[in-house]
Amino acid sequence: KSANPQWREQFDFHYFSDRKDMLDIEIWRKDNKKHEELLGTCQVDITALPMKQTNRLELPLEKHPGSLLMLVAVAPCAGVSISDLCVCPLGDPSERQQISQRYRIKNSFQNIKDIGFLQVKVLKAVDLLAADFSGKSDPFCVLELGNDMLQTHTVYKNLNPEWNKVFTFPIKDIHDVLEVTVFDEDGDKPPDFLGKVAIPLLSV
Repeated sequence: KSANPQWREQFDFHYFSDRKDMLDIEIWRKDNKKHEELLGTCQVDITALPMKQTNRLELPLEKHPGSLLMLVAVAPCAGVSISDLCVCPLGDPSERQQISQRYRIKNSFQNIKDIGFLQVKVLKAVDLLAADFSGKSDPFCVLELGNDMLQTHTVYKNLNPEWNKVFTFPIKDIHDVLEVTVFDEDGDKPPDFLGKVAIPLLSV
């Protein structure tokens, strides 16, 4: 019930500088669970923003009245990575030893925010639902931890895809839940849902 809402939420997106992505933003109005109305959209060209500083942006909504005020910072990201299985970041024994030293009990209070990090190896999926008329799917996998999100590449025309990717997340809250969702890529349309699992960090 507000024409001037304040959300004050922070989201982390992992942006790799070899890509020229636009940040797309949509604002929606919800009357109830079934009725939604688009109130406006805007875009931010990430490549045009200065690095290592917080940029205050007031963005007019396209084809709609109003504007969106947001703070965007592009900064080097520590602890997040995507790699192939053959070059797993924790595969080196000396690196594992350094990590064990870093997170020893006696070092617990040196940096309260440095809880640790989670490494996930996404190997493959088996017997997925066929989402296409051809009897196949074009599956990719999305991993979400808190407000962090990473995803695999798409394996086309396959119900038993192998991704063999390693994802590393910094942990900000030990009570977070890792959500792993498989989607079917569908061209310009929204992807189709193929399945999901949720893994509480406290169960790892």
